[in-house]
Amino acid sequence: MSKQAEVLVFDLGGVLVDWNGIDPLLRLSDGRLEREQARLFWIDSPWVAKLDLGECEPREFAAAMTDTLQLGVDADAMLGQLSDWLAGAYPGARELLADLSTRFPLAALSNNNALHWDKIDREFGLLPHFRHTFASHLLHLRKPDAAIYRHVQQTLGVAPEAIAFFDDNIECVEAARAQGWQAFHTVGLPQVRAALQAQGWL
Repeated sequence: MSKQAEVLVFDLGGVLVDWNGIDPLLRLSDGRLEREQARLFWIDSPWVAKLDLGECEPREFAAAMTDTLQLGVDADAMLGQLSDWLAGAYPGARELLADLSTRFPLAALSNNNALHWDKIDREFGLLPHFRHTFASHLLHLRKPDAAIYRHVQQTLGVAPEAIAFFDDNIECVEAARAQGWQAFHTVGLPQVRAALQAQGWL
């Protein structure tokens, strides 16, 4: 069992929110991309970095994405698909956050963009449960770069080992661990619950 956490920090997509940019991308690529290539597109692509950092508009990204990956759809159609791939909060996510917020300050740390953040804010009912929200496109910092973890820790005002972080991308988990955080690789809400229970925090 790890040290008692003082703050719980959650990624959104793939952790609390049903976002799947991998399977639809595989279908659009018509077999040209393998699963790990599709996953790494969202980690390594310079255009994804620009989107996450708020350096390009979602429609500009959609046009670049379809061109770079030769997906055969126009920018407006791609933009619509990008919105649709963000399906909603996982069942039980709001209730889990409501429960945890009675015992811990909660924060969200998400590589995000204007298109998805607006949808999450309007439709998903998650953001009111967080004391702090750290969205990459608003901060102009993104995971797994060390600077965003340092910014979050400074804002939270706690020791690094007092932060427990949950993310579905191992690169982001490893970067958090390198900063001294307690970090857990969790894909989907059942794995989040299991990790919380294993630490005695739920």
